[in-house]
Amino acid sequence: MAIRQVFEAFGKSLAQLPDPALGSVVIKSIVLTIGIFLALSLGVSYGFGSLFEERIALPFLGEVTFLSQWMSWGSFLLLISLSVFLMIPVAVFISSFFLENVAHAVEKKYYPHLPPAFKTSFTGSLRDSINFLGLVIAANLFALILYFFFFVFSPLIFWALNGYLLGREYFQMAAARRIGHKAAKALRRQYSGRIWLAGILMAAPLSMPLVNLFIPILGAATFTHLFHQLSQASSD
Repeated sequence: MAIRQVFEAFGKSLAQLPDPALGSVVIKSIVLTIGIFLALSLGVSYGFGSLFEERIALPFLGEVTFLSQWMSWGSFLLLISLSVFLMIPVAVFISSFFLENVAHAVEKKYYPHLPPAFKTSFTGSLRDSINFLGLVIAANLFALILYFFFFVFSPLIFWALNGYLLGREYFQMAAARRIGHKAAKALRRQYSGRIWLAGILMAAPLSMPLVNLFIPILGAATFTHLFHQLSQASSD
């Protein structure tokens, strides 16, 4: 039942992507995601490159002129490699901007009888996103130890850990706009396993280039559906 419910929410969200109400949001989300990664890439590349002078004298080698370029390209490639981990907080950060638009489009199509949702403040959403960013970084730094000792299972560890974090944050955002933060937290705890499963379903594609560009919007839509399903089940 739980698995079917999660995949039903995801299927509805996937089917609605071509909806004109979501089309502009999807495009904005993709552009913003690419922009963030380009800015990070250029910033890190420039920062590492500026640590070295264009010309530097090394023992036995004499004057070397390529270290700056090597460091710039090396930092760029490192950031690309780390993009799998960075995509987790970036996805939620972007979703916090577009959640209201996505949720409104989903509810207009599937739940038209609902009254208007609570208005969430931009500063509150930004604060929550920054706090989540810190949590994701700390959790994944700790997980590096597990990746080292259990290398074969590192993808499963990554999906399980970040699935939990994504499910927690996505559901909290989707539910809070309808029932407030306190009630959203209680409902999340009641259905923690189901929410974790849905989070894993979001975390797995985040490690796939190009596909991961659609996850912020798919995640917001999926957890909007899941909230309404669990809220209905809880009240029955």
